[in-house]
Amino acid sequence: MNQRYLIDRTPGSRLPPDFFRRDVLLVAPELLGKILVVRSSAEMPERFMINETEAYRGAEDKACHASKGRTERTDVMFRTGGKIYVYLIYGIHWMLNFVTGPENEPQAVLIRGIEGYDGPGRVSKVLGINKSFYGEDLNVSERIWIEDNGDKVSVKTGKRIGIDYAGEKWVNKPWRFFL
Repeated sequence: MNQRYLIDRTPGSRLPPDFFRRDVLLVAPELLGKILVVRSSAEMPERFMINETEAYRGAEDKACHASKGRTERTDVMFRTGGKIYVYLIYGIHWMLNFVTGPENEPQAVLIRGIEGYDGPGRVSKVLGINKSFYGEDLNVSERIWIEDNGDKVSVKTGKRIGIDYAGEKWVNKPWRFFL
């Protein structure tokens, strides 16, 4: 029963570059309640409230792709926060992540849910996210950005999902954030 759910809100202000240049454990929960804006072609932008995120924090985090080092796939994670990191899983689902932190400190926030759609694969599908978004700059992009509408939200935490391969220490980190 998933229907396209658009938030009827007045546009807010685009998040400033410094928002993403902080530690992922600050950025991930603060993205909740913010508005993810996507404009496909010349259409009016569509706005969706972010309601679930997951943090991946650097080379020491065994669940983070950067734990294997800098590769062609993870290169954008080593850049300054505010870029988009997308990757394909199971050959069919693009995962949308926002890079955070300073240059050479690889961190990213996985967008797990938006209002009306749960699961990162569904999120990317409804938003039209694909490989072409890799490396896009949220600060200047005309097709995807984040707005602050001023809403205050109550944040809950839980274990990250689907990372059993990383080991118990990393599975048990309460780095999943949701409304």
